[in-house]
Amino acid sequence: MSPMPVSFIVPAYNCQATLRAAIDSIVSGNLSEQDEIVLVDDGSTDGTAAILRELSQDFPFVSVFGHDRNRGGGAARNTAVEHARHETIFCLDSDNLLYPGSVVLLHNYLQEQDADVAVFQDLDFFRERRDAVTHRWRLRPGPTTLADYLAGNAVAGASGNYMFTRRSWTRAGGYPEFAFLDTWGFGLRQLATGSKMVVLAGTGYSHRYGHQSYWVRESVRHNVSLVALQLLIPFLHLIDDTSIDHIMGPAHRHNWFELLDQYPLRLRDGSIGQAGLKEPCPG
Repeated sequence: MSPMPVSFIVPAYNCQATLRAAIDSIVSGNLSEQDEIVLVDDGSTDGTAAILRELSQDFPFVSVFGHDRNRGGGAARNTAVEHARHETIFCLDSDNLLYPGSVVLLHNYLQEQDADVAVFQDLDFFRERRDAVTHRWRLRPGPTTLADYLAGNAVAGASGNYMFTRRSWTRAGGYPEFAFLDTWGFGLRQLATGSKMVVLAGTGYSHRYGHQSYWVRESVRHNVSLVALQLLIPFLHLIDDTSIDHIMGPAHRHNWFELLDQYPLRLRDGSIGQAGLKEPCPG
């Protein structure tokens, strides 16, 4: 089975220092014939817009769209999907990097498993040099269930850098635009609305951290657990009453999300899943 063309989507906001490297990681070793890259400038105020113009001039497969004001990651991702031409979509954040030849492996796995979402197993965290990995999140290979997703923080939606079908985006109602946890909320929506999510063993990507990223900026402005609760409310009918009491009660309403590794949520059918592992990488 030949992989279908892929639309790579990249939300961009004040990312002049990292954007070119992210795009190069697509172009150099991951772009196939008929693929495209869709970039959305989410109201940047630095030099991002100029870089986007240069990229669109240099590469015929690059399209650039923009917001007249900063609307957040969810809105930027939705705008990109709306303008994407293909049914298979890969979202890469503007500060992260792909390994050469990794996307075709993920795409083949998506098709082989007849899945809606395919995810790299490893998130290799780095600060400045991608070869200096400080720690790693290792997701469990194979199918990921909603119970797995609610059993810890090391899950696909924590990064959002994965492959999915347009139909899964439509079923999920797109990325949530009211909350900065848009990628976590999107993965939750996909699983809760019946999409099949799978993790491919032996694959990964480089996840930059430690600078003023979207997550860093917004997590200091909002209570993460309260935002996650807003995203979970439409699906509370799937959650066991004891777990609902836990996340709604005064003791943990403000920190249940951060404590998922210790207190996983139980589904109404009694199932408790298993999230990924967090591993230090000294040296």
